Amino acid sequence: MTAKQVATLAPPPRGAPPRDGTPCAGVEADLAEVLAEVMHLDRVAADSAFFDDLGADSLVMAHFCARLRKRADLPSVSMRDVYAHPTIKGLAAAMTAVAPPAPAGPAPAAPPAAAAPAVTGRPRYVLCGALQLLAFLVYSCLVGVIGVQGYEWISAGSGVLDVYLRSVVFGVLVFLALSLLPIVAKWLLVGRWKPARIRVWSAAYFRLWIVKTLVRSDPLVLFVGSPVYTLYLRALGARIGPGAAVFSRHVPLCTDLLSVGESAVIRKDSYFSCYRARDGVIETGAVTLGKDAVVAEASVLDIGTALGDGARLAHASSLHSGQTVPAGEHWHGSPGQRAGTAYEVVEDVPCGPVRRSLHSVAQLLAALLVYLPLAVGGIGILLAEVPQLSAVLEPGPSILTSWVFYRDALFASFALLFVIAPLGFLVLAVVPRLLGRAIVPDRVYPLYGFHYGVHRAITLLTNRRFLTRLFGDSSAIVPYLRLLGYDLSRVEQTGSNFGTEVKHETPYLSTVGTGTMVADGLSVNNAEFSSTSFRVSRTAIGPQNFLGNRIAYPSRGRTGADCLLATKVMVPVDGRVREGVGLLGSPAFEIPRSVRRDSSFDRMKSGEGLRTGLAAKNRHNAATMGLYLLARWTYAFLVTLVVAGSAELYTSVGTVAFALGNVLVVLVSAAYFVLVERAVTAFHPPAPLFCSIYDLRFWRRERFWKVPSEIYLQLFNGTPFKNVMWRLLGVRIGRRVFDDGCHLTERTMVSIGSGSTLNTGSVVQCHSQEDGAFKSDRSAIGSGCTLGVGAFVHYGVTVGDGAVLAPDSFLMKGESVPDDSQWGGNPARRMERVAARGEEATR
Repeated sequence: MTAKQVATLAPPPRGAPPRDGTPCAGVEADLAEVLAEVMHLDRVAADSAFFDDLGADSLVMAHFCARLRKRADLPSVSMRDVYAHPTIKGLAAAMTAVAPPAPAGPAPAAPPAAAAPAVTGRPRYVLCGALQLLAFLVYSCLVGVIGVQGYEWISAGSGVLDVYLRSVVFGVLVFLALSLLPIVAKWLLVGRWKPARIRVWSAAYFRLWIVKTLVRSDPLVLFVGSPVYTLYLRALGARIGPGAAVFSRHVPLCTDLLSVGESAVIRKDSYFSCYRARDGVIETGAVTLGKDAVVAEASVLDIGTALGDGARLAHASSLHSGQTVPAGEHWHGSPGQRAGTAYEVVEDVPCGPVRRSLHSVAQLLAALLVYLPLAVGGIGILLAEVPQLSAVLEPGPSILTSWVFYRDALFASFALLFVIAPLGFLVLAVVPRLLGRAIVPDRVYPLYGFHYGVHRAITLLTNRRFLTRLFGDSSAIVPYLRLLGYDLSRVEQTGSNFGTEVKHETPYLSTVGTGTMVADGLSVNNAEFSSTSFRVSRTAIGPQNFLGNRIAYPSRGRTGADCLLATKVMVPVDGRVREGVGLLGSPAFEIPRSVRRDSSFDRMKSGEGLRTGLAAKNRHNAATMGLYLLARWTYAFLVTLVVAGSAELYTSVGTVAFALGNVLVVLVSAAYFVLVERAVTAFHPPAPLFCSIYDLRFWRRERFWKVPSEIYLQLFNGTPFKNVMWRLLGVRIGRRVFDDGCHLTERTMVSIGSGSTLNTGSVVQCHSQEDGAFKSDRSAIGSGCTLGVGAFVHYGVTVGDGAVLAPDSFLMKGESVPDDSQWGGNPARRMERVAARGEEATR
C-alpha cells in the first residue's frame, strides 16, 4: 500500500468539503493558516516545501498534525501524509482527493474494541506484591538448601577425578530439577492455557507470574535455536511440527495457544508470547504459523494472528490482533500488509532427524559433562580451599570483623574485573578469528552440524554487552569493533561512531562505511536461516549514513551512501539502492536526508572545531569509562561481602542464611545502582536539550547512559516493586501501574499516569541523535494508557488518558495522542475502521 493510498483511505471528517478530485481552496487556506501559527510565520505559501523552503523539521510538523486533529472542520493528517505531500498545495489536494480502490487481498480483522479498564484496588495490589516476595523467598531458600548440600558433598571428594564425577552427578540432578520444575509448575498451576482475560494483581495473575518467571528462567532456554528448545516448548504444551526452528530468545508464555507448523521458522528478536497486557488486564490468545511459514527478525505477533502455509512476514514487521497472512503470501510492515515482492529465504538442504538428534545429544553432553562440572565443581573447590569462604563448611570465629577479610575480598573483586576480564578480552581477539576460518561466506550449510556449532560459538563469544557498553559512545568503540573483525573502512572519528548497544552474528562479515554514525540498538543480521539450513553473508552499511535506534539491518539491505535510517525503520531489501535520502517507517518510505535545523552544528564536524571538540570529548569519555569500571568493581566487592556474610551466618542459622543472602543480593543491587544513578545526575539531571555532540551537556548525558545499570530492573518486571524502583529513579509515576518490561531511557523526564499498562519490550525514549546534533524533551503518558509489546515512544510526546498504542508501533517525536484513542503503526497514526472492500486502514 502506497503512502498516498494510506493517506486517502479514511473518509473526510464532518464539515470537510467533498473529495471530488480537485484541490479545495478553503482547506488549502486553512492548512496554511495552521502551519503559519505553528511556525510563528506571517504566512505560508501553498507551494513552499515544508522542509527545504520553510526549514521545518519532523518535530514542527508533528505539532502541525496535532493542531489539525483539534480542528473538526479540517481533515486529519499524519506524518506519513506530510512526507508524501511536502507542500500545503499537495497536502490539501491529497486530503480532498477521491479515495482510490483498495488493493485486492484478504482483509485483516478489526482490532477488538477496548474493554472497560479493570479496576484493581490497593489491597489486591499489596497482597499480590507480598505473595510475589514470599515466592521469591521460598525459591531462594530451596536453592540455598540444595546448593549447600551439593557443595558439601562435592568438596568431600578425594582427588580431582572424584570431585569431577561428583560435580557431574550433582550438576545433572540440578539441571534436571531446574528444567522440569517450570514444566511441572505450569501444568499444576495453570493446566492448559486458553483464551482468557486475567485481571492484573489477582490470584490468577499471581499464578501466571509464577509460571512466567519459572518458564523464562529454565536452563533449557539457553538452547534456543536447537531441537532441545522446541522439545521444551512442546513439553509446555505448544504444538510444534517436525523440523520447525525457533531462534528468538523471547520465550512464549501461553504455549498451549502457540501452533508452529512443520518446517516453520521464527527468527531472532521476534515476540510471539501469546499474551498481552491492556487496560490492566492480561489477554491471552492464539498465535498460529502454518507449514513452512517464516517470521523474520525483530517482528511482533500479537494475539489472534496467523500465517498460512508458506507465508512470510519480513523483518521489523508486525501483525496486529486479527490479522492473518494467507497461505503463500509475503507481507511486511507494521501493521502487516501485502508486500510487492517476494521475501527471499535461504534454500533448504538435507537436515534429517538423525542430524538433529545427534546435535541435541552433543549439546546436552557438553553442558552436563563440561560446563556444569566446571561451574559447580569450581565453586565447590573454592568453598573448600579459600579461607574466607571456609566458614560455609566449618564453624569458626567471625571473619567479618577481620580487616584481612575485607582486604582479600577487595583484591578478589579487583582480580575478577581487572585480571580475568582482560584475559577474556584476549580470548575474544583470537579464538573467534580461528573459528571464522571454517565458515565460507554465502555458502549454504545444514543446521545442527559442525559449521552451525562454529557459527553459534562466534556469535556468543563476540557479543559481549559489558564491553560494548564500556567502549560505546566513545572513540574506543572503533578499535574494539575492529579487534572483533568489523571492516570500518577509513574511519572519520567523531567520538560517537557507535552507541553502547551493537550486536551481530559474525563480525567478520560486518562492514560500515566511512563517516557513518550509529545510535544504540543496531543488530547486524549477517545470517539467514531456513528450517534446515543457514548462510552467512556480508552486511554492508554505506558511507556517510546515520542509523537511529533499534534497527535490524539485513545482509540484503538496499541502502547506499548518505542515508538517514530513522528509528525502527524497516530497511528495504528490494528495489533500487537508496542514496542521499532518509528512510522512515515499516515499510520504509523516503523523507528528507536532513533539515535546516540539523545543520546548526556543521561547523563542529571538521577543521579546528572538530579537533578541539573531539579532544575534549575523549577526555570526558575516558573519565566516564573509568567511573563505569569503578562502579562495577565496587558492586563486585559488595556482592562478595554479601556472599561471605551469608557463609558466616550459615554456621549459626543454617541454610536460611543463603536464602537471605539471595534476597540481600537483590536488595543491595537495587539500592546500589539507584544510588549510582542519583549520584551521576545529582548536579546535572537530564533536561530538555538541543546541542552539538561536542557539548559538555551531551557528554554528561552519555555518562548517565553508561555508568548506572538497568539489568537489575528486569527482576521486578510484573510486580508492584517495579513502580517503587521507578520512583526511586525519579520517574513521575502514578498508582498501580503495570510494567511488564518497559525501558525508560531518561527516567526523570518521563511521567506516567495511574493505572497505565506497559508491555514487555516497550520503550519511552526522551532523546534523539541525528548526525552531530542531539535533541531531547520530556514525554508524558496519561492515566489508563497502554503501550503495546515492542512499542517505541519518542521524545516530546503527550499520550492522552486511556489511549492505546498498538504493538510494534513507533510514536514519533512531538506527537500528541488524544484521550481514549487507538494508535498504531510505524510511524504511528490513529487507527480507524474504513469501509473500503471490507479492509481496515490505519491513519
